[in-house]
Amino acid sequence: MAPKPEPSRRIVADNRAARFHYSIEDTFEAGLALTGTEVKSLRIGKATIGEAYAGPSGRDLMLFNCYIPEYLEANRFNHEPKRPRRLLLHRRQINKLIGATQRQGYTVVPLKIYFNDKGRAKIELGLGKGKQAHDKREAAKERDWQRDRARLLRDRG
Repeated sequence: MAPKPEPSRRIVADNRAARFHYSIEDTFEAGLALTGTEVKSLRIGKATIGEAYAGPSGRDLMLFNCYIPEYLEANRFNHEPKRPRRLLLHRRQINKLIGATQRQGYTVVPLKIYFNDKGRAKIELGLGKGKQAHDKREAAKERDWQRDRARLLRDRG
């Protein structure tokens, strides 16, 4: 059986600090309910999700504090850059994420915004708990050791 090809993704925004600040236990792929100018601004490659988070709003899951700048050519039909955006998930997934945030102290963190092979804007969400300071130091120490080990192996031949 042939190996499954990797799906083609064009990453627009990446939250690299999320895996440092949170221990991610599960990931979900969600759609985004966007306006036309937001999609055009994403296609240019401009978005920031470093301070963004997802949380409940009624029965829906919303993405808060995600910055998608205004599309310059849209004049008066532009969108608000930091408006809350609805996440498109199955009801069972929404209930699982809302329950984890309310009962178990988890946080829903956006990891990446990308366009899938069909050209749809998607967001990868991570369900994680915040790391303590000593966990962050341990992760930094492990990362530094891996870098030094790779350097030693490379120099040795």
